[in-house]
Amino acid sequence: MNRINCPQNDKNAYSISCSFIISMDFLPFYQDYLQNSLSKNKFLLLRILVWLLQVHKQVRIERLAAYLPIPILYQSRRKKIQRFLVEPCLSLVLFWFSLIKLIVEEEFKPGSRLTLVLDRTQWQDKNVFMISVVWRKRAFPIYWILLEKKGSSNVKEQIALIRPVLKLFSDYDLLILGDREFHGVELSYWLKKRNRRAKNPIYFAFRERKDVYIRRSKKNEKRFQYLNLTPIPSSHIN
Repeated sequence: MNRINCPQNDKNAYSISCSFIISMDFLPFYQDYLQNSLSKNKFLLLRILVWLLQVHKQVRIERLAAYLPIPILYQSRRKKIQRFLVEPCLSLVLFWFSLIKLIVEEEFKPGSRLTLVLDRTQWQDKNVFMISVVWRKRAFPIYWILLEKKGSSNVKEQIALIRPVLKLFSDYDLLILGDREFHGVELSYWLKKRNRRAKNPIYFAFRERKDVYIRRSKKNEKRFQYLNLTPIPSSHIN
């Protein structure tokens, strides 16, 4: 696909560019949802931005503004993108959650089990903490938080990430998986408490270090490696 440069006074190029982009539809499922959720102008701008991301493989606003085929000044294009990205209608909870729920309902019947995975990754200087749903042997991101620090998440941040997702998928049995970062007692107690009040069961399984002591009662405390537990096969999770 060729790059389209649109000078600020070249309205002819703008018209050609927009006509070309308008002919590029989203998949019908997304098309219907987006058209019902956004105004005509916002929907068009979203299509243009998605097209630019695919063609130029850039996520920086400055670069996207340089390529945006709208006949206005560069600074105006940059501000237009910035204003669009902070629109309340594009918030995760209002916009993304509704779309995610529709996608999940296409693949999973209410009452069936969803497997959710907690993960945290360091992407350059960004500490991204996310929860995903396992879908066709892939982890599909549902919700994420940018931690204003380096290193592991704490229980407050973990609960802030999980809470809205439990509400979103309250019609499903849930299995939450995580690595050693999430093995804290406080999170386990919180999930047990939520499970008692939930409409459907909430299960969880977190990896544990061998040297941790597990207490089953006041007088029954053993090191994890001596409990003779058998790891869960991945086939039981998927």
